[in-house]
Amino acid sequence: MRAPDFWADPKARFLPGLIQPLAWAYGLGARLRAATVRQWRSPVPVFCVGNLVAGGAGKTPLALDLGSRLSAGGHRVHFLSRGYRGTEAGPIRVDPDDHTAYDVGDEALLLAASAPTWVSRDRALGCRWAMEDGADIVIMDDGFQNPSVAKDLSLLVVDGAFGLGNGRLLPAGPLREPIAHGLGRADAVVILGEDRRDVAGQIRRHSPRPLPILAARLRPRPDAGRLKGRTVVAFAGIGRPSKLFETAKEVGCRVASTHAFPDHHAFRGEDLKRLDLEAKAADALLLTTAKDAVRLPSDWRSRVEVLTITVEWEDEAALDSLLQGVHERRAP
Repeated sequence: MRAPDFWADPKARFLPGLIQPLAWAYGLGARLRAATVRQWRSPVPVFCVGNLVAGGAGKTPLALDLGSRLSAGGHRVHFLSRGYRGTEAGPIRVDPDDHTAYDVGDEALLLAASAPTWVSRDRALGCRWAMEDGADIVIMDDGFQNPSVAKDLSLLVVDGAFGLGNGRLLPAGPLREPIAHGLGRADAVVILGEDRRDVAGQIRRHSPRPLPILAARLRPRPDAGRLKGRTVVAFAGIGRPSKLFETAKEVGCRVASTHAFPDHHAFRGEDLKRLDLEAKAADALLLTTAKDAVRLPSDWRSRVEVLTITVEWEDEAALDSLLQGVHERRAP
């Protein structure tokens, strides 16, 4: 589904007010779950990259970046995902050569290309299996609102262009939980991209304690230089498709047209044939994201260019300090 426009508009009153009772019920259910679930603490550190809002904040690229940093430091990193939109309940170790997005979800396939990745709707059980398979650090992609596993480090990712929306809980707004409640459990907030919504100010106003605020940006990888000067028809089915369209222009593409699909859209041959005809008429390439590419039918993957991205931190030392703090707290 696409996020309704009123989620992003703090001035909208009628529709959010109309469905506010559902938001109260959602909030009550979340509080009851947190109060009744018995939390398990893993023998190895568990890092969580989560967010406060529904939709694409950029969690998976940050999880990949953390995994790369920790692996470079000699750690045996395993990723853990719920496998959103996948049919496998798990625990199951993702095999990129055998599993599809239909099986394990698109995020899990992206993560598995970088490090061992587990899909498990029971997060505690997934952590146990990862640990038994050799993990000395588990990174959860999402799961901040899941109370079943104690986290050693929780990073909340906020899209600087979208912010925290209208400040209301689902479905009246995009929030998964009240802002202050979530910030009270976080160890730091990462604002991804330009802070156009005064996210930093909102965090300082709502947080029950001083909280580190880190800044990062998604940048094209060096191989994106091959696209400079090329005409493209860009399409994406992610939480914020505009990110792809803006990045394509940043690398020097001539963007003939753009097509935004619902988040996690399962691309069909009919979708791609229509896009392909449009691209041929404009003498253009088809262009999408890495997350979308794993959802393409196999016979289309070689026919679509992928714009890959990486995370660029404003202050890497601040991030390294947070990571080091976990190891110090865990030291016997």
